[in-house]
Amino acid sequence: MSVVQKLIDAQDNQDLKAYNEVLSEDYYWLRHSTGEKVPRDELSKWLISPDAPKTESSRIIYENDEIGVAHYFISFKDGSRQAVLVVYIIKDGKIIRSETGATSMPKK
Repeated sequence: MSVVQKLIDAQDNQDLKAYNEVLSEDYYWLRHSTGEKVPRDELSKWLISPDAPKTESSRIIYENDEIGVAHYFISFKDGSRQAVLVVYIIKDGKIIRSETGATSMPKK
C-alpha cells in the first residue's frame, strides 16, 4: 500500500497510531496562507479529533518514493468547504513534509 494511502486511511479512521507511523517525527505541514510550519503533533491533534474536517473524494494523483500528490474535498464543521491539492515529500518511506493549496468551494 502506498504511503499516501496509509495516511488517508489513518485520517479517515481517526487512527492516531497509524497516522504517526506514516509521518516522520520531524514532519511539518507548511501552511501557505500564513507561512507557518505546523509540526506533526499539533496537526495530528487537530486532524484526529471530533473537530477534524471531513475529507471527501480523496484521490492520489501521483506517488513515488520521493513525492506524493493528492487531491481532496474538505468539509469543516461550519459548513465551509475547500478543494485541496497536497504535495507530500517522502523520505525513507515516511512523509517528512506536506504543502497544500486550497480553493474555497460553495457550501452544500
